Amino acid sequence: MPTRILTVMVAALALLAVASVPTRAQTSAKDVGQKAIETGEAIRDYTVDKKNEAVAHAKRITADLDARIKALEAQASKQTGEAKAKSQALIKDLKAKRTQASKKAGELGKATAASWDQAKEGFVAAYHDLASAYEKAAAEFKK
Repeated sequence: MPTRILTVMVAALALLAVASVPTRAQTSAKDVGQKAIETGEAIRDYTVDKKNEAVAHAKRITADLDARIKALEAQASKQTGEAKAKSQALIKDLKAKRTQASKKAGELGKATAASWDQAKEGFVAAYHDLASAYEKAAAEFKK
């Protein structure tokens, strides 16, 4: 198995392992966000020949953040007043960034050899924004 693919698989497994452990501190949410960013950037290692694998990887990592966003939504639904309004605004921002990441993942699937590098960078940037927004939201929920 090529080293880059193995590296991507290990990073994805590490993210999933972290996702299955409940976070106990604000730094844990930050660590999860950083791991998500690193895993998203692993998309850069894919060549156009591995486009289908890259798209599948992009879908897996965004699905993981979908589950995390739903968990934040569940927490927000239990809040009241100003805290609830702030939480809902953070979640709305997360969902907008998730939509953008999904759009960029779709562009990966449609990319040609000529547009591949641009499509990868577009997804990585959108996913980075999503992961960073998740990290910020998760930190706010810990307060």
